[in-house]
Amino acid sequence: MKLDILIFAAHPDDAELGCGGTIAKHVSLGYQLGIVDLTEGELGTRGNAETRKNEAADASKILGISYRDNLKLPDGHFLNSKENRMAVIQKVRMLQPDIVLANALFDRHPDHGMGANLVYDGCFLSGLEKIVSMEGGKKQKPWRPKAIYHYIQSQFMKPDFVIDVTEMWSKKMQSIRAYKSQFYDPKSAEPETYISSPDFLNMLEARGIELGHSIGVKYGEGFVARRRIGVNSLLDIF
Repeated sequence: MKLDILIFAAHPDDAELGCGGTIAKHVSLGYQLGIVDLTEGELGTRGNAETRKNEAADASKILGISYRDNLKLPDGHFLNSKENRMAVIQKVRMLQPDIVLANALFDRHPDHGMGANLVYDGCFLSGLEKIVSMEGGKKQKPWRPKAIYHYIQSQFMKPDFVIDVTEMWSKKMQSIRAYKSQFYDPKSAEPETYISSPDFLNMLEARGIELGHSIGVKYGEGFVARRRIGVNSLLDIF
């Protein structure tokens, strides 16, 4: 399977929260997208690994993505190590994405920044001929994505570009609410967490509106680039 866009996420629900509208939009345009979660989110206060796995499957159906997998790195404790970079390399070479979306460069949760750097380094190394990785007993061919962009998470960062996700905002929110154990539910007896408060989803809505307003639309999602972005002509920009 070859993907057009591959999203890496430190935890199940990171991709939906950070770029669910962008995912749904590109699926609707006919592109092949997939998500690779780095951990199972097993350290989360609410729910457990099995719960998150089932919720991620429900969210994937809502978004219409072609592929989802989990590297099962240790939640809260994974490092940008050789072993973990090789796991990223194997996925990138297998799925051959043109674009990779990854966690925020820094954020409230340390896994997010760690995941961002792990994926960035893995994507670069994936293009080196002398790094050997295997799939099904066969040596994989080198592959380096054309670009890597980082979605914005809890801590706001000034985006380098914003995507109009107005038409897909309701689908984004549907995919987030698929994680029933994690977000606001007045009937839940689970302990309240940072993201289970109704204020968290209100913040998400407000941010989408603010980013959308910045480009003259109702809802937007912002992304950060580590390198300068080039365009073919002024008509590519609105």
